[in-house]
Amino acid sequence: MGKVTERLWDQIDPYLAAEGIELDDVEVLGGGQIVRVTVDADGGLGVDTIADLSRGISRILDEDDPVSGSYTLEVSSPGLERKLARPRHYHKSVGREVTVKTHAPVEGERSHRGSLVEAGDRTFTIDIDGDPRTIEYEAVASARTVFVWERAGKPGKDS
Repeated sequence: MGKVTERLWDQIDPYLAAEGIELDDVEVLGGGQIVRVTVDADGGLGVDTIADLSRGISRILDEDDPVSGSYTLEVSSPGLERKLARPRHYHKSVGREVTVKTHAPVEGERSHRGSLVEAGDRTFTIDIDGDPRTIEYEAVASARTVFVWERAGKPGKDS
């Protein structure tokens, strides 16, 4: 985590925790032109709540101004397909389908897709068609959950 991102995290996290909201991620993009804050809560978050949180976070950042120059603040929830960046993201996603790209091949592959079955402190395990594959967090180039559309039966037909 970069110095500015760490400072933002330290400023925003206590405010969100007091509101009963989890700080999921903080990113500084475009050379500091965009500050993206991802928040989460049990049961999800509505648009009005996110708007209120955005105003509160904006006031906090205006007081200390950790990002030099002007920037756009984006506050959102993780959505159906969430980025996995920290071990706790993996812990929360156990049982879900994930796709992972690694910097170097793991068991001969750099792309891995399957069910996340375990998440530890340094590694996680994906079940790929019955074959468990353990990957170190440090080996991950990118990872996210995959939303799987469940196909509904036709109306009037027994499934």
